[in-house]
Amino acid sequence: MKGFHDDIEKLTLAGEHFRRVLYTGEHLQLVLMTLQPGEEIGSEVHEDRDQFFRFEEGAGKVDVDDSSYDVVDGSGVIVPAGARHNVRNTGDGPLKLYTLYGPPEHKDGITQSTKAEAEARHHDEEWDGETTE
Repeated sequence: MKGFHDDIEKLTLAGEHFRRVLYTGEHLQLVLMTLQPGEEIGSEVHEDRDQFFRFEEGAGKVDVDDSSYDVVDGSGVIVPAGARHNVRNTGDGPLKLYTLYGPPEHKDGITQSTKAEAEARHHDEEWDGETTE
């Protein structure tokens, strides 16, 4: 196995898709995301997985249950399994981030260009146990 190695900041800043899965391991998954101004992921709960967000560009808010955090370049947020959460772009430009799911959430290698596409395909593209390598 090779694992994953690249300039994650460069990849995140170059990202234009709502969601792009970069690497899927048996216990962890790396995903790039870009939220357009006014866009949000949408309130959700992952009962069986933790999630980490790292922000590389833009301004936004992350809601975790009854807490709300302002996020900018360099911010990181961990959402524990079972917490209701949302990420919202509150800035004038794109909000660019990467997220780590443990265990994985999405099928390996998928790209969803827009939020609408992601919502329409989400249930068909939930993680099926396949890994990158």
